[in-house]
Amino acid sequence: MRTPKFLITTILAAMAVLLLAQAGLADDIKDRMKARLPVITELKSQGLLGENNKGFLEFRGGQQPKADVVQAENADRAAVYAAIAQRQKTTPEFVGQARAAQIAEKEPAGFWVQDAGGAWKKK
Repeated sequence: MRTPKFLITTILAAMAVLLLAQAGLADDIKDRMKARLPVITELKSQGLLGENNKGFLEFRGGQQPKADVVQAENADRAAVYAAIAQRQKTTPEFVGQARAAQIAEKEPAGFWVQDAGGAWKKK
């Protein structure tokens, strides 16, 4: 069985490859995302954080520990989606939704994901 860390690392690597076209930005974002990964994984494993259907992290419930980390991650994801959208001649929203579907498919059991219709469920 694959570990959540392995799956998240795989997702992060895929995003990094997509960013290589934006050389300087790609390295900075990749490094920041990699540095935040342990905090994000821990929040997800505690059930406090999930992946929404737009490709962003979202708190589940009232507690919002490490909100600054989550906000920074979402800001970097938005930059990634915008760069990909520009290159693919589409919208950042479309890229985010497509990425959300990929993330939801690969998230490990017990993590929160939001389906295309907006319903939240634990995998």
